[in-house]
Amino acid sequence: MKIRDKLAREPRTFSFEFSPPRTPDAVTRLLETAERLRALEPTFVSVTYGAGGSTRRNTIDVVVDLQTELGLTAAAHLTCVGHSRLELREILRELAARGVENVMLLRGDPPRDQPTFTPAPDGPAYAAELVTIARSVGDFSIGVAGYPEGHQECLDGRLDLEHLKQKVDCGADFVVTQLFFRNQDYFSFVERARALGIQCRIVPGIMPALSWAQIQRMAERCGARIPAELAAALEAAGDDRARSERVGIDWAMAQCEDLLVRGAPGIHLYTLNQSRATEEIFAHLRRRIGSLLPPAARNP
Repeated sequence: MKIRDKLAREPRTFSFEFSPPRTPDAVTRLLETAERLRALEPTFVSVTYGAGGSTRRNTIDVVVDLQTELGLTAAAHLTCVGHSRLELREILRELAARGVENVMLLRGDPPRDQPTFTPAPDGPAYAAELVTIARSVGDFSIGVAGYPEGHQECLDGRLDLEHLKQKVDCGADFVVTQLFFRNQDYFSFVERARALGIQCRIVPGIMPALSWAQIQRMAERCGARIPAELAAALEAAGDDRARSERVGIDWAMAQCEDLLVRGAPGIHLYTLNQSRATEEIFAHLRRRIGSLLPPAARNP
């Protein structure tokens, strides 16, 4: 089923994001995690795309398995990195041929050995171009990324939002935000997007900060600011993994509850291919604000 059709009938949606596995054992573990999380009846799940297409085959295969074996609505991520327009069309045609109706389209981060993004020969330079290519290939439901604190390569917040509007105008159906830790950044972002004429669903993306080292890496990659209170608690936890995870999960619980109470249209959880944090967050939301959850997610 197309995600845009689900969004049209569900005022609040809950979705999970997985990273592409690199080995057969990792594939098995991911599918086991997804099967556990299936009990939460997510609106959809998505699988990211390795740099330069390094996990292309696994991304496609896992998305197909999530659909056919687990009955989940799944979206395949696809980026511009390392691909010509011809290659991107071929990938999109393969996705369509294998029954994948939903895609998350991003420009993508440059490989680690490249300081800045450089398009491949005859490759698109922006996600909006990739959206246009996908629209020319098939009737996909298309999601794109939004940046509540601005893209780290664009210091002009207005210009960054104009880039988002271009993606929507080219055919994107919904927006999932990059991770953030201060909810006001999300609500301010949505308000500015609406003022610019962006009317599609903007779903907040939340990642539990499970360790100080992990969240520093992620924040540096995406430009998210870490609140002093969260940073101090994670630093104090040090190498105590259980304590660090408790800090991060509790922070994410509070974020999700506040977002929903204040009217956010759902939550997109970056699972890190683990089920525990996601299950705990859902259990907390059921206890605290069960009436705000979709009917399928209200009961364990």
